[in-house]
Amino acid sequence: MAIELINEIKAAMENHELQAYYQPQYDTVTEAVKGAEALVRWIKPDGTVVPPCEFIPVLEENNAVNDVDWYIAEQAIKFIAEHRDLIGHTSISVNFSRDHIREPDSHLRLAALADKYDVPHKRITAEVTESAMVIEGERIGAWLENMHSVGFRVAIDDFGSGLSSLQFVKDMPFDILKIDKSLLSQNCGNEKERTVLESIFYFASRLNMTTVCEGVETMQQLSFMRTCGCNRIQGYLFSKPLPEAEFVEVLKVNKNTEHIGDILAMQNPTNAQKLLMEAVFIRYPLIIFSNLSKNSYYMMAYDSFSTKTCPAAGIFDELIESGAKTMAEEDVSVFVDAFERKNLLRAYEEGKKFVRVVTRQRGDDGIYRRVETTDYFVKSPSSDDILVITLSENLE
Repeated sequence: MAIELINEIKAAMENHELQAYYQPQYDTVTEAVKGAEALVRWIKPDGTVVPPCEFIPVLEENNAVNDVDWYIAEQAIKFIAEHRDLIGHTSISVNFSRDHIREPDSHLRLAALADKYDVPHKRITAEVTESAMVIEGERIGAWLENMHSVGFRVAIDDFGSGLSSLQFVKDMPFDILKIDKSLLSQNCGNEKERTVLESIFYFASRLNMTTVCEGVETMQQLSFMRTCGCNRIQGYLFSKPLPEAEFVEVLKVNKNTEHIGDILAMQNPTNAQKLLMEAVFIRYPLIIFSNLSKNSYYMMAYDSFSTKTCPAAGIFDELIESGAKTMAEEDVSVFVDAFERKNLLRAYEEGKKFVRVVTRQRGDDGIYRRVETTDYFVKSPSSDDILVITLSENLE
């Protein structure tokens, strides 16, 4: 049965029965088309459309999906070449199975295809599923580096579908994170679901990854995406996968539509918070989040602070000990009296909102500079732990 299907698919490619359909990706705020995903459809001579779920799994099980992937990739690249005036700054995503990760020089083959049609590599994004990423963990890093080396962007597809590993997201330089529609199963009406999604969008933003939420089908889902910083949406609310001619019409409308971008993006709460944090980092190059109850801390930023010798995370008591060693001799007691954990806990019990001191601190260059350090007590809505945010500013 599998062999017969594989032979049918080969014949279908020769007869041009396999076609690339394009599902547009829209800016979550402005609703401008920002790209599309190329998806395979099998159109039989009698007009019957065979969805990929009826033949792709069989091809994958028999290691025969690569030819289809390359066939659709070339169709997408040809489309970009033929409609480059409409494509503009958008890009087309093409799917790659885990077999491609094992395929030697797949990045060079994709580059050769793009160059054959004179298509800029930045207009193409290679998508690899989360499951392939996990299964091919030892090879994925080299594959990613190779794709980046020739100018292609890479996306994690179906993130959150069951095998998610934050370690891979942390360690691998993916450009785009595509959120699986399974994470929208409660229509964004469930608090836990919203919290999980907010967390994903937040860490993706901190890692400078573009986020695309798949399977957006309701206005409630769209409204939530607009509040939590999702960059793009893909789903039936705006468009199903379209044959080439219909997608061309979408691009024509998009090109002739004036999109109000900047002001709307600024009004997105998460984007506004991100800009706010960037402004705070300008004023306070050293920001530390500490849990006094748990005796722990982590650095939020210290890129332009005078000293960078302190570990990025660890035990709060050790943080104070380390900081004291960098103080001018006459300021050590001032620093310790203010920020030793037991003294901060006492200040909190006394109802103080913050503790602030100015000391002279030795930088990595050996020069002492005046530094203002303020510990603000903050309350977590989810626990009774005593939390502190430290803002340090070089005064000279």
